[in-house]
Amino acid sequence: MFLRCCVLTGLLCVAAWSFAASVAPPVPLLWKVSHGQHTLYLLGSFHLLTPQDYPLAPEVQAAFADAEQLLLELSPEELDSPALGQAMLAAAQLPAGDSLQRHLKPATWKALQAYAQANNLPLDSLQHLEPWLVATSISLQEMARQGLDAQLGLDLHFGNLARQEGKPVAGLELGQEQIDMLDGMSPAEQEQYMAETLDDAGSSGVRETQRLHAAWRAGDVQALSEGLAADMKRQYPALYQRINVARNDAWLPKLQARLDGPGHEDTLVVVGALHLLGSDGVVEKLRARGYAVERICKACKQAD
Repeated sequence: MFLRCCVLTGLLCVAAWSFAASVAPPVPLLWKVSHGQHTLYLLGSFHLLTPQDYPLAPEVQAAFADAEQLLLELSPEELDSPALGQAMLAAAQLPAGDSLQRHLKPATWKALQAYAQANNLPLDSLQHLEPWLVATSISLQEMARQGLDAQLGLDLHFGNLARQEGKPVAGLELGQEQIDMLDGMSPAEQEQYMAETLDDAGSSGVRETQRLHAAWRAGDVQALSEGLAADMKRQYPALYQRINVARNDAWLPKLQARLDGPGHEDTLVVVGALHLLGSDGVVEKLRARGYAVERICKACKQAD
């Protein structure tokens, strides 16, 4: 399960019936990084959410109000562009004469056939695609069935708000870079990704997605960093380096430029929650470089 979840939450990625209409706002994974007259607000996102996850906590709304600019993993222009989906499809094309079936173990192929039959999935039309794209499509479809919607993710939420208020929005990386990371998964990683995705297309997958979503809603740093991230680091070290560590390191100079540059603008940065957590996360990497860092979380202080 966790390889599928790490791929989705690391790059982009719960059932609506599990929440009451009067549920409290999510406990934010929000940090304030200060240097001189500059402030970065770092907000850990869950890329697919439900209507019940809104409104957000007052401190998150205050951070957005204070920030003059917004940084996302990808710019809104890229997220909205059909070219991103076209580039993903192009990257996943198998060479002529090759097939999806040849890249999967017999048991995984049999499971995919069963899933396709049960879900009216046109398997023949997918034979020319690499496993990572097919697995990602199935994962997103299953999460949508559980009530999670990419259109409600924090990235799009704040991107839309920023554009409405005329605040500049930029991306930390390009869509092609994210595609290259997925396309760069080894054959073994892709097979495992597909196998886990199909195995999770049932009650066990629903429970695990609910658990992760609940951990995000609770602002539970330990559950996310010492559970999901630590497992991936231990069992899939190469993939963990590519999806998490390498991207964090590539983002650091761009974040430091916002803290060290001229002017007085503050910035809200919204990225997948795993990128902020643990010793490999952006929060601790900025702290290690001498910046003042504090978590902004009223619910956490009340709990203490």
